[in-house]
Amino acid sequence: MERRTLLGGTIATAVLGLTFGLTSAALAQQPPIKIGMSMAQTGGLAGGGKASQLGIEIWRDDVNAKGGLLGRKVELIVYDDKSSASETPAIYSKLLDVDKVDILFAPYATVPTAPLMPMVKQRGLLLMGNFSFQVNSKVGHDMWFNNAPWGPADSWAASFLELGQKAGGKTVALLSADQEFAQNLAVTARDVAKRMNMPVVFDQAYPPNTVEFSSILRALKAAKPDIVYVASYPPDSAGILRAVNEIGIGDNVKIFGGGMVGLQFGAVMENLGSLLNGVVNYNTWLPEPSMINEGTKAFFEKYTKRAIEAKVDPLGYYLAPFGYASGEMLEQAVKAVGSLDQKALAKYLRENEHKTIVGPISFSADGERKESATLQAQFRGVVDKNIDQFRKPGTQVILFPEKMKSGDLISPFEAARK
Repeated sequence: MERRTLLGGTIATAVLGLTFGLTSAALAQQPPIKIGMSMAQTGGLAGGGKASQLGIEIWRDDVNAKGGLLGRKVELIVYDDKSSASETPAIYSKLLDVDKVDILFAPYATVPTAPLMPMVKQRGLLLMGNFSFQVNSKVGHDMWFNNAPWGPADSWAASFLELGQKAGGKTVALLSADQEFAQNLAVTARDVAKRMNMPVVFDQAYPPNTVEFSSILRALKAAKPDIVYVASYPPDSAGILRAVNEIGIGDNVKIFGGGMVGLQFGAVMENLGSLLNGVVNYNTWLPEPSMINEGTKAFFEKYTKRAIEAKVDPLGYYLAPFGYASGEMLEQAVKAVGSLDQKALAKYLRENEHKTIVGPISFSADGERKESATLQAQFRGVVDKNIDQFRKPGTQVILFPEKMKSGDLISPFEAARK
């Protein structure tokens, strides 16, 4: 009897071992799940694109270390879109028709993403968005999900103008790049200012290749606004702040900034240094205690090490954790659905709250956040040529939203600069 039991156990163990071996071999032979995207590696958006891609790559490595998705490894196929809207349609056609990818992630930013929206809607494809602004407002694609914390379209401008109004501001100046992203921000700012009964006393769009802002700033200063809302891309943001430093902005300005892209990137912040002081600007993640979630510290430990090796943004706060969060959301959806059926994945993403390293995320019908988590933060006590200062709480004090707030606005702007 004991011999039979021992023999039976030996056979069972052998069979289980063989089955496990065959299963592992079968899983190893399965094709990878291909996620395709373009990402700016060159051009004006490259600084953000590289950091975003690294965040996604860290998620890929983490999920593969856990066995992949559906027992298959995850592979990223990425092409450089050169920060250009003219590049992305051909790239995404290639990803779908030649590379035969399973899932699409959008490129970083509004301008390269906007041309893709009609195509993905026509083909009925899921698209995980990456920090675009209002690209789905006219297309109305129900399988679009933006990882950015923007929320309702007017919340970005509203939070900034409300801070200015509470500081005593009554009039508004708008300065914006003549590109889709910045113009979308400017449109919402005009609407919010009208709703709040604050006259717009200066409203100018400048060409994207503008490098000299002194004359524009002098005209703005002459209008004597109380609130200055700027919607700019990275090269412009730096040029505008240098012009402000040279000629000033006026003692009556209560708050300055709002929608300046670039002031979230480590290299730009280190380069501008003390010129940042007093600026109130949007952001997405900052090293304040209210923003630490499960997995956040572990992510940044990996990111910091790999960013040095990859020579990308050493901080990575703005984009990298949200790239990782896109992967987390897709991972949760695939596990829940049990397949790569894109309509089923979209349904799950739309109907459920998702736990991520940047906090819980849930979507409205338009694929944007149900509730805005866009920060407005003021630079304080910034010194020149010191990247480590931005890793500490208090250098960028969160003013909005209330649940993440870590300080109050210092106003007027000229006083805050000092």
